[in-house]
Amino acid sequence: MQSLHRFRIRNWPLYTMILPGLIYFVVFKYIPLSGSIIAFQDYNVFDGVWGSSFVGLKHFINLFTYPEFYSVLTNTVLISLYKLFFGFPAPILLALLLNEVRKVLFKRTIQTVLYLPHFLSWVIAGGLIINFLSPSSGIVNEWIRSFCSEPIFFLQEPKYFRTIIVGSGIWKEVGWNTIIYLAALAGINPDLYEAAEVDGAGKLRQAFSITIPSLLPTIIVLLLLNIGHILDLGFEQIYMFLNPLVYETGEVFDTYIYRIGLLGGQFSYTTAIGIFKSIVGFILLFGANYLSKKMTDHSIF
Repeated sequence: MQSLHRFRIRNWPLYTMILPGLIYFVVFKYIPLSGSIIAFQDYNVFDGVWGSSFVGLKHFINLFTYPEFYSVLTNTVLISLYKLFFGFPAPILLALLLNEVRKVLFKRTIQTVLYLPHFLSWVIAGGLIINFLSPSSGIVNEWIRSFCSEPIFFLQEPKYFRTIIVGSGIWKEVGWNTIIYLAALAGINPDLYEAAEVDGAGKLRQAFSITIPSLLPTIIVLLLLNIGHILDLGFEQIYMFLNPLVYETGEVFDTYIYRIGLLGGQFSYTTAIGIFKSIVGFILLFGANYLSKKMTDHSIF
């Protein structure tokens, strides 16, 4: 105990640096968890948490009896799976391609262009995409008109909504996510590539035998984190493109909670949805982590 006490005294600057982060998580993450109790109440703003009556699992039962809940769940899962299937491999492929570029100036220019959309808010990025897809003046519809076809109202057609969400998400974040994989690529021992070249291995063979196996721990960790957040799509992007005409394919939990909970005043019901999301994410994360540890020997914990 004395040695531990001396260690803490000797390293007090490190603990001081950690303190702001700890305060942030306590104030904005752990203390708000106490508000989850309203999922078991008929919460009333004027009565407060302690004045509202307890109703047990009423809102969780309603959760699975509301027909629109299953529509929202389906939309959320489908868009998440599309993002995982198409969006997750995109930065890996991009990192592999950029890693092969030998012209430094060209490589830096491409990286800057690809990183830039990440720093735009979804208000700006969404506005740009809406203008591109505009049926009256959008570049895409101008191109369609050049083939003597009628303009398409992309943002008013439910069948295009998920494609727009997945595509715009990839465009905005692929460059930023590539940074992680480029950093992992920089840590690969170059002697491995030299030995492979001596043995006559080409670029494709080196990629499958050296590069991808070396990236596997990073890929597994990020994949597991994505699986754990499969019901969290983010509010800003969906809300920018959502309108009543595409609710059937575009309404997800984040926008549904905003519309029903904040605007509709059903705080207890939407809190129950939040707890449901957390439980599902927890189960998926632990399940995927267990399978990954058994199959690849790589895991988060």
